[in-house]
Amino acid sequence: MEDIKEQQSQSHGQNDEDEIITENSAFVHGEPPQDTSGPPKVDSEVEILHEKVTKQIIKEGNGQKPSKYSTCFLHYRAWAESTQHKFEDTWHEQQPLELVLGKEKKEMTGLAIGVSSMKSGERALFHVGWELGYGKEGSFSFPNVPPMADLIYEVELIGFDETKEGKARGDMTVEERIGAADRRKMDGNALFKEDKLEEAMQQYEMAIAYMGDDFMFQLFGKYRDMALAVKNPCHLNMSACLIKLKRYEEAIGHCSIVLAEDENNVKAMFRRGKARAELGQTDAAREDFLKARKYAPEDKAIARELRLLAEQDKAVYEKQKEIYKGIFGPRPEPKPKTSNWVIALWQWLLSLIYSIFRRERERVKAD
Repeated sequence: MEDIKEQQSQSHGQNDEDEIITENSAFVHGEPPQDTSGPPKVDSEVEILHEKVTKQIIKEGNGQKPSKYSTCFLHYRAWAESTQHKFEDTWHEQQPLELVLGKEKKEMTGLAIGVSSMKSGERALFHVGWELGYGKEGSFSFPNVPPMADLIYEVELIGFDETKEGKARGDMTVEERIGAADRRKMDGNALFKEDKLEEAMQQYEMAIAYMGDDFMFQLFGKYRDMALAVKNPCHLNMSACLIKLKRYEEAIGHCSIVLAEDENNVKAMFRRGKARAELGQTDAAREDFLKARKYAPEDKAIARELRLLAEQDKAVYEKQKEIYKGIFGPRPEPKPKTSNWVIALWQWLLSLIYSIFRRERERVKAD
């Protein structure tokens, strides 16, 4: 199974010949959606998709739009428009939604209409009338959705599979799901080689979606090993992309998922350490690098990162020393004390000079 690695003399304890090299790769600076208290403010033109569904594009996508029975993978946030209360967030849950167009649940009819108008990688804001949402009764599962609630969706279409019969993940055999995820991972690696990081991450996310928690929970033995052999490299590849995109918190999250399954995974430790170091979490980064070195003691990349942290600590120490020196300054030298006999001598001399001056002045007056 392929996995991205940093270019270096060693491969963090592995020697996979078909791994992708990430050093010096070009990349775009994509930004994750902002998790605000309410829906995002969008200035783009309003497009009417349906009497009860309108759309505003936040970020353009690419390629074709999904057709009926396509299996779509998407992230979304949802709010009740009247209260502005958020009731769903798949980005926060790190679990994309699978939606088969034409076979969606009734309460997602409006969302499906919106998704069918999107291209892969596109992000958009949808306003959906209550008739195509949770209806007159509202939602029992989401108490924040009152009766007759119009809805607002912020949606990003990760990608989709064209299947005429609309075969969802739940209808696939174990081998089919693992195979579909592996193909997505391979597509992601090919896009990475073309420096298309955003598109590569879409493929990795779709692969991960096939390996959801509900699916992994059912597996054991060889099937679980087969699934992890696809799932974990996708998380590691996502972390490599995210580090290049300077989205360090998200990279840490993907590495931590891998370490929850494989606590001795050197690449996950190394990349999490890199992300933590970039965020200034020096102690946590050092802990990751030291643990990685325990399992890969000859790895020069790990040694280099530890050396950089040590140099950084030394630079901070020297800077702090200069700051404290500037605040308090050098200790002043004590002034020498004047002896009492010196003071008495000066007083006698002054008195003698004054006496001579008076006598001279009186003599001048007498003359």
